[in-house]
Amino acid sequence: MNTKLTVTINSFSYKRSIPFDKSGNGGGFVFDCRAIPNPGRIEAYKDLTGKDNAIITFLDNEPEMKQFLELVFKIVDQSVRIYVEREFTSLMVNFGCTGGQHRSVYSAENLAKHLAGNSNIIININHIELEKKGIN
Repeated sequence: MNTKLTVTINSFSYKRSIPFDKSGNGGGFVFDCRAIPNPGRIEAYKDLTGKDNAIITFLDNEPEMKQFLELVFKIVDQSVRIYVEREFTSLMVNFGCTGGQHRSVYSAENLAKHLAGNSNIIININHIELEKKGIN
């Protein structure tokens, strides 16, 4: 069959809800980023997102974020490998935080970069809160 695995990566706000799996398969991962220090609590960072350099630098320097992503990468890598072997077509990975703007966006972007070299997968990334606000 040789169909590629589509990995959908979402960032979202827990104030709304966990994203719905449009593939119809259900499941996937939901990672809670709220244990990581929140740059959104700093006035200068409130209007920024996890794609902005100041937030990236802030979170790059948080040991908790580094450890969190190392563990996320391990568990997602395992599932991607097995899903590809079994010719599954869909995997959803969600990152949630309070507002869906800083930590979850940063985490989703980093997972997408981490997976980018895998030629067996297609990556779709959605920043649900940013899209609702019209932010790219």
